[in-house]
Amino acid sequence: MSGYVIMVDFRLKPGSLKAFRALIDENATMSCATEAGCRRFDVLEPREGGDRVILYEIYDDRAAFEEHIKTAHFHKFNTASMPLVAEKTVSDYNLVCEGSMVTSGD
Repeated sequence: MSGYVIMVDFRLKPGSLKAFRALIDENATMSCATEAGCRRFDVLEPREGGDRVILYEIYDDRAAFEEHIKTAHFHKFNTASMPLVAEKTVSDYNLVCEGSMVTSGD
C-alpha cells in the first residue's frame, strides 16, 4: 500500500497549548470527515507534557495533500495558529508498509 505522509512538529509559545489544540483538533476532524484523500490525521502530545504538538497525517498521494492545504478549514487553522507557534518543522515521507493492514493469512 502506498501513501503520502506528513509529519509536523510544532513547538508552541508558552501557555498556548489549549488554544492551539482547539484549532488543530478541528482541522484534523474536518480533514478526515470531508477530504476523500485524507486517510489519517493524528494529533500527538509528548507524555512528559510541554508546549509541543506533533501531527501524523496520511494522504492517498501528494495531490490529496495539496488539496488539503487549499481547504477552508486548513486556512482557518493556519491563520489562527500562527501567533501561537514558536517553531514548526515539516517532514514528508512515502508510506511503504502500513502495519495495520497486515492480515494473519486466515
